[in-house]
Amino acid sequence: MTTGTRPLTGRVALVAGGTRGGGRGIAVELGAAGATVYVTGRSSTAGHSPLDRPETIEETAEAVTAAGGLGVAVRTDHSSPDEVRALVARIAAEQEGRLDVLVNSVWGGDPLTDWEHPLWEQDLETGLRLLRQAVETHVITSRYALPLMVARGSGLVVEVTDGNTARYRGSLFYDLAKSSVIRLAVAQAAELRPHGVAAVAITPGFLRSEAMLEHFGVTEATWRDGVEKDPDFAHSETPAYLGRAVAALAADPRIMAKSGRALATWGLYREYGFTDADGTQPDFAAHWAKDLAERYGPLGEPL
Repeated sequence: MTTGTRPLTGRVALVAGGTRGGGRGIAVELGAAGATVYVTGRSSTAGHSPLDRPETIEETAEAVTAAGGLGVAVRTDHSSPDEVRALVARIAAEQEGRLDVLVNSVWGGDPLTDWEHPLWEQDLETGLRLLRQAVETHVITSRYALPLMVARGSGLVVEVTDGNTARYRGSLFYDLAKSSVIRLAVAQAAELRPHGVAAVAITPGFLRSEAMLEHFGVTEATWRDGVEKDPDFAHSETPAYLGRAVAALAADPRIMAKSGRALATWGLYREYGFTDADGTQPDFAAHWAKDLAERYGPLGEPL
């Protein structure tokens, strides 16, 4: 995307799970490209989600508008079909039936992920709750949003995941959730292709989200101090990098050629030329191949 242009002017996007992290980065960059962005999630000025973090959908919507788009915050629990149905009905009414981009970025599974135990030692209900939170929400949202795209014969669905290969992600329920949304992109792509709508999965590299910054005890301004705790953090990227990747995909007139693929920021920056917020172009796959593959094995081929 060329600096100073707004290729998504007049387009309408829904970022489900846009409160923080990658979802917020995507929403803001879609706004920077000129889109009207509906930002949804459970954390609002009206009350927080069970995560009880300070970020809100209203803050994201304000950032979308400040970036040059129009942000609209709608508090929505994406595990509730009734709430999602009402959300999509509102978008249809306010935008004359238009929806160009759907981003399924609902997650909230960090406190539900058990990194220490194998399946047979994990709490089953917690694991199943993670799957409901991280996979069923995507299915519900697509179920009600896709008819708007199908009716217009165009659009893009983006499933946000972690990793784009078959490599095991270290915890069974986490791995199953992140792999499942890739498969959701593949399945949606197959069903949507006759209608001119594309669907892809996308992963960031080492994402410098608000929670990750807190984990390292740093801010975005001082993030390099975290490298002392973890050298790999030197190769991290901001949510804006992921957002610019999605904005580039949404503006690509040949997006159907990528439909059904699992994509990554580290591949897309080469094609579209976007940079991170500081002007760099992080490439976590290159870092993995150079510094981590000997220890952990190859990252693997994209699915």
